[in-house]
Amino acid sequence: MIVEAAGRLFFASGFARVSMDDLARELGMSKKTIYRHFPDKRSLVAAVLDQKFAAVERTLVAAAEDAEGQPFGVRVQRFLIAAGSELGRIGAAQLATGRGDVMLRDYVEQRVDAVIYRRVDELFRDGHRQGLLSAPPELLSEITRGALERLLTSQLPLELDSTAADLLRATVDIVLYGAIRSVDPGNRR
Repeated sequence: MIVEAAGRLFFASGFARVSMDDLARELGMSKKTIYRHFPDKRSLVAAVLDQKFAAVERTLVAAAEDAEGQPFGVRVQRFLIAAGSELGRIGAAQLATGRGDVMLRDYVEQRVDAVIYRRVDELFRDGHRQGLLSAPPELLSEITRGALERLLTSQLPLELDSTAADLLRATVDIVLYGAIRSVDPGNRR
């Protein structure tokens, strides 16, 4: 109950703006009761983030299961779109790059690495082992990491009237399939 309420407040107002007094008021209990379960605000924030990242992980597992048996490009695309959508929903990129508690930023970066990037690395290594990728999997992983992080913190989605997930889908298509379209030699402009 405490973690649920803290999550609602933290994500609505921002971690730094919510005090333990605010949370106690929201829950109708004393701060002392909250502190019996969580020794400090940082441990409560970690519990909230653990809950959020567990939900992200469940979504990614479901996306991977749904894409099982699909062509490799479809599997990569579905995984990355799910990852981008989920990370955007919880504001992970802003948490990892924003001002504030260094330990919080480090924690978010570690969770993103464990939940998202290790799976991306495995997916690309698997594709490389199957002979489906001509580029080194490490290069594709690095490009994908950079695109994901940049699109989640960029103003480009707003400028292009699109979501970060939509732009990530386009980025994945470009990385996996190339940016140059086949042109009929007789129909060049």
